[in-house]
Parts: sequence; structure tokens; C-alpha cells
Amino acid sequence: MAAADRLTVSKYLATLVILFSLTIIITVVSILSGSTDISIGQLIDVIFGKSSNNISQIILDIRLPRIMLAIAAGGGLSVAGAVFQAILMNPLAEPYILGISSGGTFGAILSFLLGFSFIGTQIFSFAGSMIVIFIVFYVGKRFGEIEPNVLLLTGVMIGAFFSAAILLMMTMLSDSLRSAFLWLIGNLSSADSVSAFYVLPVTVIVSIFLSINSYKYNVLALGAENAKHLGINTNSLKNFTYILASFMVGAIVSVSGIIGFVGLLVPHVCRMIFGIDNRLVVPASFFIGAMYLIIADTFARTIVSPAELPVGAITAIIGAPVFIYLLRRRFNIIN
Repeated sequence: MAAADRLTVSKYLATLVILFSLTIIITVVSILSGSTDISIGQLIDVIFGKSSNNISQIILDIRLPRIMLAIAAGGGLSVAGAVFQAILMNPLAEPYILGISSGGTFGAILSFLLGFSFIGTQIFSFAGSMIVIFIVFYVGKRFGEIEPNVLLLTGVMIGAFFSAAILLMMTMLSDSLRSAFLWLIGNLSSADSVSAFYVLPVTVIVSIFLSINSYKYNVLALGAENAKHLGINTNSLKNFTYILASFMVGAIVSVSGIIGFVGLLVPHVCRMIFGIDNRLVVPASFFIGAMYLIIADTFARTIVSPAELPVGAITAIIGAPVFIYLLRRRFNIIN
């Protein structure tokens, strides 16, 4: 806890203000970038309602909802990864490993197979995530408390089951095959003002609640028995964290599909930069994750413009080698 004690209020606020400012800067750069170049002057005109309908439509109806969804998905998945790793005390814990993403994708593919609209797909995807959340939660409990290893193994097995079911359903798809494929990889191109602006508030509110409780994760790192002696109800903390973070991930997956490596990679990057204090790691993960996904999505929609790549492919291409590097670096430090 010595490292945690060095975190002062001024350092905490200064760090978050810097990260928030960087997120705003990257957001502005992303708004200006794309197949149609937009200048700062045109962006200011849109803000004050003086721009042409064409430019205004590009910014307000296409790019801004997509960036808002990138902030929600990147920030939310990163926070979820940080708190899952904290309560399960496993550096590999993240939404995909726990099967939540696979459950959401199963629901989405099922909706494609049944011919539902995008709204129906979101509902089915969220329902699929919720089903997996409660199955894993129920099976992963031992003596009334979450057992980390059982929870992780249950998540892996449930995820494998739903992944097999997804592949089976995809063999039955025809017209919706491309949509299903994009959902499996992770894609933000379907973002609109409705989906983006309901997912973002959910993500921000849940991330704030989890950040408020982040000091408890520091105590939990001392061991369950020590945490109990220090007044932490470990059972309630783990249950509260798992359900709340999983609910947030379900909302994200319902509009973005599976975006890999964000929830796994970003918390480790934050610990490398800011240390192991969860009071800073959890909220910092939101901003770092948001910036990471905004940048990845900007590359995805500009690198082969006017066509675009699925953002999940970009995060995997960047995330896999970076995570291997971090593992090697950590192993070399330990040895």
C-alpha cells in the first residue's frame, strides 16, 4: 500500500484533467479526419450553427456519434478489464475471457438469422450478454462468494460454447453474413445518435461508480482474509463489481460487437504508466481506453478510404504485439 499512499488529491486531479484534455484533443482531430477533410473553421461553424448542411451532417450525424461510441466502448471495456483483473487477481481477466462478449455476439447473430432490424439486434445482443453474466456468476460462486478460478474457467467454457453456436449459425446466414462477420470482429460503422448517446451515459455512470469503489480493490489485493479484517465485505464487493461491470460490457457489445484486446491491454498500460494504485488505474483506464479506440477507429476509416476496416482488426493488430512486449518486460523485471 506504500505506493498507493503517495497518491495525493492534487496528483489525482491533475492526472485526470490531463487525460481528459488529451481525450478532447484526440476527439477533435478525429472529427477533422476522414475521406472528407474538415477544417477547424468549419468545425467551429458547425458548433455555432453556421455551417452548410453537408458538413454539419458529416460531423453531427456520422463522425460524432461514431466517436462517442468509441469513447464509450474503449473507456467502458478498459474499466471493466481493470476491475475484473482487480477482483479476480488475474492479469488475463477481461470481458472476452469471461464469455460476456461471446454471449452478446450470440444474441446478435441469432437476430440476424431471424431477420430482425438493428434495434432488434441490440436487444438480442444485450439479452445474450445478460444470460452469460448470470450463468457465469451462478456457477462461479462457492460458499456464497465469487471464486476467481472457477469464474474464469466457467467464463472460458461458456464462451467456447457460444462461439461454437455462433459458427454453426453463421453457416445458415446468407444476406446477413457480412453484418455477422463485422460483429464478430468489432465494428463502429453502425453508430448513430440513438445508440451512441444511450451507451455513453451508461458507460460513464458505471465507470464513476466503479472508480468510487476503486480504493477497495487496493485492500482486496492484500488477500480476502486481510480485506475482511480491514472492514471490506469482499463478497458484496466482488458481486457488485462483477454485475455492474458486466452490465456495462453487455450494453457496449450490443452496439459494437466484439472489440478485442482493449479490456485486456489498456489496464496493463495504465499500471505501467501510473503504478498499481487502482484509485488512479481505474479512472485512467477509461480515458486511455477511449483515446486508444478513437485513434484505432480513425485509422480504420481513413487508412483505406473511402473503404474502411473493422476497428476490432486494428485493435488486435496493435494490441497483440504490445501485450506480448508488456509480458516480456514484466517477466524480465521479475527475473
